[in-house]
This record gives sequence, structure tokens and C-alpha cells, in this order.
Amino acid sequence: MADETRDAAPAPGADPRDYVQDGAVLLGASRQGRDLVPEMIELKLANRHGLVTGATGTGKTVTLQVLAEGFSAAGVPVFAADIKGDLSGIAAMGSQKPRLVERAKEIGLVGYGNAKFPVAFWDVLGERGHPVRATIDGMGPVLLSRLLELTEPQEGVLNIAFRWAADERADGDAHMLIKDLKDLRSVIDEIGQRAGELRSKYGNIAPQTVGVIQRRLLVLEQQGAEKFFGEPALDIADLMKVTPDGQGVVNILAAEKLMETPKLYSTFLLWMLAELFEKLPEIGDPEKPKLVFLFDEAHLLFNGASQAVLEQIERVTRLIRSKGVGVYYVTQSPADVPDRVSAQLGNRIQHALRAFTPREQKSIRAAAETFRKNPQLDTERVIQELTVGEALVSVLHNKGEPSIVQRTLIRPPMSRVGPLTDEERAAVIAADQANRAKYAETVDALSAHERIQERNSPVGQVKDGIRRFGNLFKFKT
Repeated sequence: MADETRDAAPAPGADPRDYVQDGAVLLGASRQGRDLVPEMIELKLANRHGLVTGATGTGKTVTLQVLAEGFSAAGVPVFAADIKGDLSGIAAMGSQKPRLVERAKEIGLVGYGNAKFPVAFWDVLGERGHPVRATIDGMGPVLLSRLLELTEPQEGVLNIAFRWAADERADGDAHMLIKDLKDLRSVIDEIGQRAGELRSKYGNIAPQTVGVIQRRLLVLEQQGAEKFFGEPALDIADLMKVTPDGQGVVNILAAEKLMETPKLYSTFLLWMLAELFEKLPEIGDPEKPKLVFLFDEAHLLFNGASQAVLEQIERVTRLIRSKGVGVYYVTQSPADVPDRVSAQLGNRIQHALRAFTPREQKSIRAAAETFRKNPQLDTERVIQELTVGEALVSVLHNKGEPSIVQRTLIRPPMSRVGPLTDEERAAVIAADQANRAKYAETVDALSAHERIQERNSPVGQVKDGIRRFGNLFKFKT
């Protein structure tokens, strides 16, 4: 046991590009008859998305690490949520641990060695990575309603708040921007105070509804969301960096604490997908993705989602591939993903599932039926027999058709299996000077909160009158 946990010296001369050959990323090897056959993901089809599933403790996290390593070595930037902290080890050189060396021999890898990969750490809470921020305006009322768990009438009032602020900007008040939570609080309060005069233009604004939204915003603030909303907002171009030697940067979101507020976690990641979809140009099917998005605990995205949110997820998943982005949903069971979304996920890796109840047996049967049948495998039985680090793999190949499912041993990672120490993480963050300079400090520019305070003061009311009618009198504010 002592040999299992000790850190041996890394093997010299290991090159991650060895696992990227002829436009494909090596996942592992399957045994077909007496032969060991490499199993791989085609880079030109990697933007057709994927699904990684399996019960807790079956090896999903290591598979994510292998995927991230492979895409990085191929020059593809990666964004991955790190739920347990283990994925951070990709930033450190791995070691020749006996179980990893044994797996390399088992699948016939020659010269298995170790390497580390370029990493940028991010954290919505700003504690274990560069701060990640979004503006309230940028997130929009649909996603914000999901985050606040609003009813349809409450969502209607939130939409009125956004529309009123937009109309005020169109009317000449360029600073009526909703950037952070205090801006939104001020706008909600303002439309509540002016409900009578706004009713004819926007509809009913009930005081009770305004009160509910304000309470929900207070709860959100207490959960730490005030650190997420604000400026400078994340520029998605900073997630798509490639090092001078051609490796894609692996962007890791510290999600251990974020998982305590699952609505914030899932809404943030959905916002990121929407940002990528809105801002990236159409490029069709590239030779390799511009970015791969690994979405762990993906079931949280769909739990309790409204019809509008589900339609948005389906639309983004279906269309974002033409922007060169591959999305890989990671969850315990294929049943966690709605059929309309699952139908878009061509590359599939299925770790072991356990069946102790009739419902779980039905889920396993359904999972087996999603694969292209292999006459040599009883897929339903094999799903329950898979050992740790073993998976059923079916990927897109040729012109996009799924390959026959194969029982596959996933290759051992080259980087560290396990988390970085706090000191190692801090050193990586400190060395990332470009992101530190851009995101370390919050910027609180003039926006809706300040403008409403100013406009409600005696001097502000005079100025507001001049702003509204100054064109008639040639006044200047």
C-alpha cells in the first residue's frame, strides 16, 4: 500500500503530443479478440459534443483528466468545472505510481511518462482562482429568473425592470445600466415606487411581487453571488488561449464551494454557454474545436428547469457546434440528460452503473440501448461489470456515424492524479499575470444604482427635467 501512494520520479522525455496522432486523441484501448485496439476521439468530430456517465467512484474524474490532457496536447483550450478539487492536479507533473504503470502495461502503452499542462484557475467566489464575473444585463431576465426561482408573474416584473432600464437608456440616460445586484435592487425598487405611472406602458407591478424579488435577491447576495455580478465581466477570449508551444490552456473552475449553491453553479455555466454561442462566429466544422467545455454534475442544469430554459439549453447545444465548441456533459446516469439534449451528444463514455432497484435496472437497459450494438458484447450486463477506470466507449468516426461500442481501459493520465496543494495553486495563479491584471480588482463604474440615487435627489430631479426637455430649451446637463 505504501508503494501505491508514494510519488516516484517522473519518467523523462514524456511528450503529451504522443497521445495525439493523425487528428485523434487517445482515450485508451479495447481488446478485440486477441488484439489491443486504440480507442480515440476524432478531433474533427469532437465538436459534435459528448456524454460521460457513471456511478460515483467508477473513474469519471480521471476520464475527464485524460480528455483535458488530450485536447490540451492537441492545441485545444478546455474549460472544466472541478467539483472535488482533484482536477487541479493537471497543472502538476504526474509520477510513476505502480497502479498507473500497471494500467499502461495492460493497454500496451510503450514508454508511459509524465507531464504537466498549462492551467488557468477561476473561481466565481474569487477565493481559489481569478474572479469570474458577469453583469446582470449580460445574464438577462430568463437566466436570472431561473437563478431566483421566480414564478411566471414574478418573471414578468423582472422583465419590466430590464425593459424600463433599456428604455431609460434609449431616452438619453446612458448610465442606466444594470451591472450588479445593487443596480438591480435599485431598479426593482424604482419601478415599484412608480408602479402607478408605469402601469399603462408596462403592465401591473404588484408591491407583493416587488417584495418577493427583493427578498430573493437578498438570499442570492448572502450566498456570495454579489461577487459574481459586476465588472470587469469575463471575456470569453480569455478562455481560448494557446501557449507559445501550441498547447491549449486548461481553464479550471474551482467549484467545491460553488456546489453548495447548485442553482448559481448551473446558471453560471449556462450563461457561459450562451456567451460562447452569442459571441463566437460561425465556422462550420473545423479540423479541431476552438474550445471544449466539460460540464460536470450536468444534471443540475436540468433539475427544475423551466420550459424556456430547457429550450435554450437544447438550442445552444444543437447550434454551438458550428461555432467550433464541443460540450461534454458529465453526470451519473444518461437519464439525467433530457432526450432532446442527449440526441445531440455523439461521443459517449459510459463507466459502471449499479442496479439495486427495478428503476435502476430500467435505466441501465436504456443506457445500453443508446449504443451502437456490438455482437460480441452484452452491453447491459457489461455496464454493471465494469471495473474502476474501465468504460464502454462509442465515438463518432468517418462521416459522423457512431462507432460500435467497445469495452475500453482508459489510459493513465500523465499529470498528477489528485489535487494541488494550496501553495501550488497559489503559485499557478500568481504566475498568470495577464488574468490577474485584468480581473483581480472589481470596478464599480457609474450605473443604475448611482443614477437612481442622483435622479431622486432635489438637484437630480431638476437635471432629469432638463435631460427630458432640454432639446426644447437648448439646456445642457
